[in-house]
Amino acid sequence: MADSIEDAVSRALSDSPKRNFRETVDIAVNLRDLDLADPNNRVDESIVLPSGTGQNTQIVVFAEGETALRAEDVADDVLDGEDLEDLGDDDNAAKDLADETDFFVAEASMMQNIGRYLGTILGPRGKMPTPLQPDDDVVETVERMKNTVQVRSGERRTFHTRVGAEDMDAEAIADNIDVILRRLFTDLEKGPQNIDSVYVKTTMGPAVEVPA
Repeated sequence: MADSIEDAVSRALSDSPKRNFRETVDIAVNLRDLDLADPNNRVDESIVLPSGTGQNTQIVVFAEGETALRAEDVADDVLDGEDLEDLGDDDNAAKDLADETDFFVAEASMMQNIGRYLGTILGPRGKMPTPLQPDDDVVETVERMKNTVQVRSGERRTFHTRVGAEDMDAEAIADNIDVILRRLFTDLEKGPQNIDSVYVKTTMGPAVEVPA
């Protein structure tokens, strides 16, 4: 095992053969001593990475009026009430949108209709929108979510999440991993004792164990 998180990241980056595409860097977390059949024990967190994800994050905003106008400068797409109804009538288009989008944000006033039209598609994918309250700044919300990853275990003992990209500095990636592990330590019933092991790797590279 590496002596530190940064050491593990450095080894994972250096041991990865060069590819003709930009690889992501991910961690695999193995849990132990948890009954994951109980939803209360599952990991399901949105975590803002201090050094960013190193990748483009697709964000769609459901909004109207001034909020929609402001969102156009930062979101990948902005949809209004009519667009929402159209998606409700086209399951294939709705599924494609859900699969292509990392995060959704929606004005709180639209959440009920989103549940009505898209709940059966977004819900099972864990992609129901983050509600935007009247006092929230849509620009700040979207910019924050661009640096956010969803950490979700479901019923699986092992789960993965993105922590950066191969051309990021090892220290920056290590900072991201540290934030994720600290959140897990806080959320898990027995903290660090519920983590069996953690590995970091590039998309196609070998895994290196991370000290947790």
